[in-house]
Amino acid sequence: MARFLLSRVLAAAATLLAVLTFVFLLVRFSGDPVRLMLPDQATAEDVERMRQALGLDRSLIAQYLDFVANALTGSLGDSIRQGRPAIEVVWERMPATLELALLSFGVGFIAAVALATTSEVSGSARFRTVVLWIATARQSIPPFLFGILLVLLLSVQMNLLPAIGRNSWASYVIPVATIATFEIALYLRLIGSAFDEMRTADWVRTARAKGISRSRLVLGHMLPNALLPVITVAGVNLGVLIGGLVVLETVFNWPGLGRLIIDSVSQRDFPVVQAGVLMIATAFVIINLCVDFIYAALDPRVRLS
Repeated sequence: MARFLLSRVLAAAATLLAVLTFVFLLVRFSGDPVRLMLPDQATAEDVERMRQALGLDRSLIAQYLDFVANALTGSLGDSIRQGRPAIEVVWERMPATLELALLSFGVGFIAAVALATTSEVSGSARFRTVVLWIATARQSIPPFLFGILLVLLLSVQMNLLPAIGRNSWASYVIPVATIATFEIALYLRLIGSAFDEMRTADWVRTARAKGISRSRLVLGHMLPNALLPVITVAGVNLGVLIGGLVVLETVFNWPGLGRLIIDSVSQRDFPVVQAGVLMIATAFVIINLCVDFIYAALDPRVRLS
């Protein structure tokens, strides 16, 4: 078990280092922030002075080594635009993104489990097919388009919910509905496939022969086993969800980390972009580590392999 945990921790550290390197190179190849910060009439001396002040006059290798060393101590520089520590700027936006991602993930996952379980308990193949078709049809619509349609219907036409912003709990309804309904089809297919495999298993036939009710069999025996393969996918999906809300945060004017990164890229605010991407990567790695540990605890075959 200790070797399994150590291998996962080392892989996580290597992943974070790769992300650090990638984002460092990417933001520097995207353009010169000095030209955006100074007025058009700035002289060459002004530009050079600003580069020296920001440390951009040194070699790329020197900047990279300093960046990695500072990142290990939790210092990612100051925002070029705001003049505050970049990590502080990112932390201010992180709660909004986490709230939206976790709430959407929870609603989508619980809804999928409830629908899959109800379909299996009912024993109706037609009901299962209809539920899966509806979920798949929803997944065929891109989230940003579905979100815009909900805004037009519920906000513009019916005036029931706020269209943009994060001012009250009502502001969460449309974004959460947009994201959660998109996730349902994935979990439905996974849980449904697991139920299909178990339906003909010997232990299921034995339980039925003993007279166990269908609802007790599904809820007490089949569902816990069906959720095992879903755990890994759900963990990866949650990490992707945290880092993939950029477009939707822009659509709903959500004051989250994704929107901050987009604004910082257009402003060439290197420290904020680096801190934001590193924060998302760290969250993704931590979630996957937790999923690996949980899966290893539930299934000894994983840690033995």
